Amino acid sequence: MKSISDLVFFELLAQHVSLASAAEAMDVTPPAVSRRLSQMEKRLKVKLLNRTTRRLSLTPEGELYLERGCTILSELAALERDLTNLNSLPSGCLSINATHGFGRQFLPNVISDFVSLYPEVSVVLHISDQPMSISEHGIDIGIRPSTPPNSRLHAKMLAHNPRVLCAAPAYVQKYGMPKVPRDLQTLNCIVTRENSTTFSNWQLTDGKSQETIKVRGSLSTNQGEIALDWALAGHGVLLRSEWAVSKHIVAGTLVRVLPSWQGPSADIHAIYAPRKIPQAKVSAFINFLKDRLSAEMSNR
Repeated sequence: MKSISDLVFFELLAQHVSLASAAEAMDVTPPAVSRRLSQMEKRLKVKLLNRTTRRLSLTPEGELYLERGCTILSELAALERDLTNLNSLPSGCLSINATHGFGRQFLPNVISDFVSLYPEVSVVLHISDQPMSISEHGIDIGIRPSTPPNSRLHAKMLAHNPRVLCAAPAYVQKYGMPKVPRDLQTLNCIVTRENSTTFSNWQLTDGKSQETIKVRGSLSTNQGEIALDWALAGHGVLLRSEWAVSKHIVAGTLVRVLPSWQGPSADIHAIYAPRKIPQAKVSAFINFLKDRLSAEMSNR
């Protein structure tokens, strides 16, 4: 595009004090530089440079053209770098944050296989009780069982993950299988606590209607893995993400309770800082993780 070429020409021209020095840097004659400048000014219908035989100076219009033009050239160069990075092999340090449970159970094997496939990538995995701030901690990717509350971040769903009700077969055999949600109020329910809030009000839906059930139980914890262990030991009914319990249901160590009902979805998302084009290492890992999750869920 001629206007881009003119921007490059004018940026270089503005760096010199005279047409002669600019011509020498461009390896052309001074008259050739003067002709091109005149053609630009004729096309734009403004004077860009005050010029004498010894000195060049920018007009106000020239200053505006140079300022805005340099921004355009800088953005164009950044776009080309991003496109190059997009098609390059993933490399560099990748910082990932995930909460307990999913982070411990699934990510270690995925990361091991990922760095074997892309040896130029090094990974730092941060496991935390609560999600770490992407910006404050320099995290490249956060794995979350929900969409981010911060709209300035990007999110890509990796897997659908409803919360389901389950219990050990021995518990159901001893205390009976509930037939409707309100029957849960007569059973011991294992309650999880997060952010100092007790999740004893279970919101359930069967796709047609919704019910909020006030449950009670003798056991509660802020660790989902511990709550799962208690359910496996036969201490009561658990409301937990399908991802965490599906393998136990397949194995028969847990059974679904009220299978047509489920709690709020905990869909698994990859959260990352916005960029016009994500870095190769970020895009590659998100796609790799999504494929592994799809394969894992289909095998359960």
